[in-house]
Amino acid sequence: MEEMIIQQKVFEMITYGYTALSQFPKSEKFALVVDIKRCMHLILERVIEGTKKYYKKTTLQELDVEVTKLKAYLRLSYNLGFLPIKKYEIWSEKVVEIGRMVGGWIKSIQK
Repeated sequence: MEEMIIQQKVFEMITYGYTALSQFPKSEKFALVVDIKRCMHLILERVIEGTKKYYKKTTLQELDVEVTKLKAYLRLSYNLGFLPIKKYEIWSEKVVEIGRMVGGWIKSIQK
């Protein structure tokens, strides 16, 4: 059940992310924007792999790392002035929520 919810949350985060990324300066379209998109896509891939695999521990650890990397990219984008404060807050909250869900998922498989 939680797997389906987290997948929906990732879709929502990516959808929001794409609209925010469209407003980045042209100079960053092939640098930071590409890195952020790749990170979001890897999060989606790891969530799907986590729902399908029998042994999930390594996949969920990789997912946790990708979520942390995306948080760092968002912070960097905000600090460089590419991301307005409101969009940063909304996007970061979505990523933090996904991070919490991943943490709960990891704890649930360790039992």
